[in-house]
Amino acid sequence: MTTDAPRAQLIHIETDRRLGHEWDEWDGRPLPKNGDFSAPPGLFFRFAALTMTLGLALGAALIYVLSPRLGALWSGLPGFLWFGLGAVGVASWIWFGLLLLSFYGSVLVLPEGWLERGPYLRLMNLTSYVSRAFGKRDWVEHAAIDVYNALAERRGRTVGKGELLVLIPRCLSKQALDGVLAIAGRYDVPVFVATRGQLARRVIRERRPRAVVAVACERDMMTGLRDVAGRLPVLGLTMRLPNGPCRDAVLDLDVMERWVKGWIRA
Repeated sequence: MTTDAPRAQLIHIETDRRLGHEWDEWDGRPLPKNGDFSAPPGLFFRFAALTMTLGLALGAALIYVLSPRLGALWSGLPGFLWFGLGAVGVASWIWFGLLLLSFYGSVLVLPEGWLERGPYLRLMNLTSYVSRAFGKRDWVEHAAIDVYNALAERRGRTVGKGELLVLIPRCLSKQALDGVLAIAGRYDVPVFVATRGQLARRVIRERRPRAVVAVACERDMMTGLRDVAGRLPVLGLTMRLPNGPCRDAVLDLDVMERWVKGWIRA
């Protein structure tokens, strides 16, 4: 495979794992909007608020139900737990307000370890589970990833040449793959085709990059960010699936080039 740009280093890691396990329930019919799950950030924030409310309500229900037995152990224990739950609730909603302020405002008011590379990853994961019950999983996950990327990109981090790694799936269309290789060639960035999360993590351990640009569908991207983003700066580019999951996926090459160029220190 050749392009007009300098050829990128492409390493393809094979596996016998069945591809697309996150789409086991797919019935073979066309995906909504030709596999484009774009959604406004507000969708994620609404489901995140619902997730936090449900979590606090569950905690309150457990304390209420268990209070008689807990009180038998120590009469002050139920009150202590109610106070603790209230403190967690207040802290959680203050943090959520700071998240909204950071995203919609002009200043990131928390460091990344307390925002997109910290509690946000856990909230994003829990919100995904809640959204499944409403049939909105892919849209909510797309919105969550967009929010994460916006916060991470605004950090303005840079790395030296050779310290950036591009991870792509093997389900890209030929045109998309050619485009990725052309971009990687222009900036001399290695590209790895990692067909599952375990192998992607192995590549990261072996290559020891200082930043990663990853490409995946929303479902796989959520897993990847949860596993890696807390330890390593990552930008995650989601794909469109016009022919269904795990086949001929396409992506926004302009965004990828902007990210790769932005990471590379001049």
